[in-house]
Amino acid sequence: MITYDRLYVGGSWIEPSEPALLEILSPHDRSVIGQAAQARPDDVDRAVAAADSAFESRVWRDTPPAERISMLRHFNALREAQADRIAELITTETGSAVWFTRAGQAGLSRQANAYLVAAENFDWVRTLTPSDPTARVRSVVRREPVGVVAAVIPWNSPFSAATSKILPALLTGNSVVLKASQENSLSMGLLAELMDRIGLPEGVLSVLPADRETSEYLISHPRVDKIAFTGSTGAGRRIAAIAGTQLKRVSLELGGKSAAVILPDADLTAVMDGLKFASLLNNGESCIAQTRILAPRSRYEDVVTALAALVESLPVGDPRDPETFIGPMVRGDQQQRVREYIEIGIGEGARLVCGGAQTPPGLRNGFYVTPTVFADVTSTMRIAREEIFGPVLVVLAYDDIDDAVHMANDSDYGLSGGVWSADEAAALDVARRIRTGTVTVNGAPIGFDGPFGGFKTSGIGREFGAVGLGQYTEYQTITV
Repeated sequence: MITYDRLYVGGSWIEPSEPALLEILSPHDRSVIGQAAQARPDDVDRAVAAADSAFESRVWRDTPPAERISMLRHFNALREAQADRIAELITTETGSAVWFTRAGQAGLSRQANAYLVAAENFDWVRTLTPSDPTARVRSVVRREPVGVVAAVIPWNSPFSAATSKILPALLTGNSVVLKASQENSLSMGLLAELMDRIGLPEGVLSVLPADRETSEYLISHPRVDKIAFTGSTGAGRRIAAIAGTQLKRVSLELGGKSAAVILPDADLTAVMDGLKFASLLNNGESCIAQTRILAPRSRYEDVVTALAALVESLPVGDPRDPETFIGPMVRGDQQQRVREYIEIGIGEGARLVCGGAQTPPGLRNGFYVTPTVFADVTSTMRIAREEIFGPVLVVLAYDDIDDAVHMANDSDYGLSGGVWSADEAAALDVARRIRTGTVTVNGAPIGFDGPFGGFKTSGIGREFGAVGLGQYTEYQTITV
């Protein structure tokens, strides 16, 4: 039993405005694994006031970039030392299989290092060469922090979502109020503990687990200057509307329905080895999951058969077991949502190849879903168009490469995707034609030096590397 009975506000652990603690349940068996204080509007007011005061005092934004980099490098070292504890805690509270949460620790290090290197080479101040050689003025361009950042993250991959926002925001001199999901109250309590050890000035960082209503109160707060959000497209629309009314800066990393384009020459064994991770990582609760499988009509049944064999071979069960590949959904309502989509697919006339809406044997106490594959799917079906956020894959047939590209782009989303081929040049040609923020070729991992984000309803703005740092700055031009 882990208990966080206080909230981390502005660098201090304080009594919450409402003392009742929320019980955190295991998605595996619904047992109580911990309890934690939850933030309410009064707590948000205190956190935002502390952040605003710290920003106006200039104590952090006037700290030299090299010192900020050093402090956040120290945080990364502290996090790396706690990697096993972080992985096990996230597995326990979210149901993410432990193979995934352990593997994710190396990704957290690469993500952090990319931000740190970008900050070391960032254009904090630049003097422009006049375009007119006769001009008697010079322009100095400065990168200033935005101000108070409300970072709002979802329950899947909480450490990654949190650090992808708080690291660039802090490196560029902002103050941050991190709003975490209630399901992640324990792991985000640990994040606050680690941040508390690096010596940030008072007021610069708060970590608040809270419900959706409190989240909206935070993003609507008049003293918040920027909103950085990861979550559903529906929630993103609401946040964008609030930000538009108040003219706040906003970056949104939203949902996806990514396509895996299998070219006719692809080695299906290699493809399935890759799709095991690209399509089903984190129990399918991943915005970048390649859940639309586009197969050439000439090899369609081969792809369907291979994909079904893959999915049926994956162990489903206790996420703490290293042999488990797919664990439970995070909550009961998420389990029900995925099951409803499986029923929708059957009702739409798709062919249920494997899986279904039934609970996997012996796992009725948890929020489990049977991994499922649908074939004979068309682009008009809801299961091909809407983000399911679970272990449900759909296979669509295409006639030629132009048809495959059209189908990949026939989506409201544009976050990620993949191309699979024995011919790298052909795969790159297809990748360039897909309107999505990130495309991987033959299962290459997503890098952290380049920008990450979405086209269309998959979001606004980018994360990672130098571009990600820039999302938390304003340009100021001084002419002399």
